[in-house]
Amino acid sequence: MLDLGSGGAGLQPVRGWAVPLRPSHTSRCARSPTSTATPGGIPMEVLVLVLVLLLAAANGANDVPKGVATLAGAGVTKIRTAIAWGTVATTLGCLVSLTLASKMTDLFSKGIVSAKPTPAFTVAVLVGTIFWVVLATVLKLPVSTTHALVGSLLGAGSLFAGSAVEWNGLLGKVVQPLLLSILVAYAISAVLGIITRKVVTIRTARRERIQAPVPDGDTAPVATLTRQVEPTKAQQAIGIAHWATSGLASFARGLNDAPKIVAIGTFALVGGMTPTGLLFAVTAAMAVGGVVAGSRIADRLAYSVIKIPHVEGFTANLTTASLVGLGAILGLPMSTTQVSAGAISGIAANDLSRLNKKTVRDLLIAWLCTPPVAAAVAAGAYLLLA
Repeated sequence: MLDLGSGGAGLQPVRGWAVPLRPSHTSRCARSPTSTATPGGIPMEVLVLVLVLLLAAANGANDVPKGVATLAGAGVTKIRTAIAWGTVATTLGCLVSLTLASKMTDLFSKGIVSAKPTPAFTVAVLVGTIFWVVLATVLKLPVSTTHALVGSLLGAGSLFAGSAVEWNGLLGKVVQPLLLSILVAYAISAVLGIITRKVVTIRTARRERIQAPVPDGDTAPVATLTRQVEPTKAQQAIGIAHWATSGLASFARGLNDAPKIVAIGTFALVGGMTPTGLLFAVTAAMAVGGVVAGSRIADRLAYSVIKIPHVEGFTANLTTASLVGLGAILGLPMSTTQVSAGAISGIAANDLSRLNKKTVRDLLIAWLCTPPVAAAVAAGAYLLLA
């Protein structure tokens, strides 16, 4: 629950969220602006709200495709249909995050920078995060909104209240879950991929052996022809499961990302808006971003990382949904981007030549650049505002 306000106004937690109280004295360690309006006369609360919704839309454009890209990559459906399915599932995940992911809200509201945030600090964090996520989406690079938020919080927080940055807890609460989740996703997906491939191979499809007659009644080696008939129950079950797990991965993504964005934007409770109302607005903006611009990232993930069949798409999504959903509930920040990419790459654990090396290189560079670039932009924005 962000303890935000004009000149240090407090926020009181209510049902896991926060509502504004009357203004109080500014924290000694915080340098806040003397005015609650921008130089152009726009109330700072309105600017924060607009930036929060812009971040939610950018997040939707970059993140909604990650749970459903395997559907398009495996040739199950078209990209647009996959994104529509992902948007619906993400929306449901966002809505239930109000009750299931309160620990994630706590972490991003006061677990990284413990000082009472000011409008200038909040705007700087949002600007740094939005800049990188939008740029990455334009470049068709799936990046982590979580990494960008953490980088922005640290960049602006170091200038805003350096002594209030929780450096000691950062490794255990943020860095370790983010890094370990990639390795765990890779390992789980590799194991599941091996198991499911063997099961489907054993029960692939009924085949008929046809004996070809030999002219003149002579005997000759039997020629065996195979003809695949209707899909088996195992294949049909995998197909249904692929759709289901892609929906679960998108649901987990909404559960994971919505609380982070709402936590940063809680100050924007303007015009009688409640925390629940802000969550609804963030959810709607996220859905719009996914539908309008999600195809760019979906195309990159579906066709440029690795070519995957039906069963492998199912296992990758199952891994992503399980890890990201569990992390959201436990308050462990995980990047849906990296968990999803790790799960998809794990499919090729026994044949790394299947991976597109150029795409993997581009993704790694983008991931490494995310925290420092977002931190630098957020720090610059804070200096201008403060």
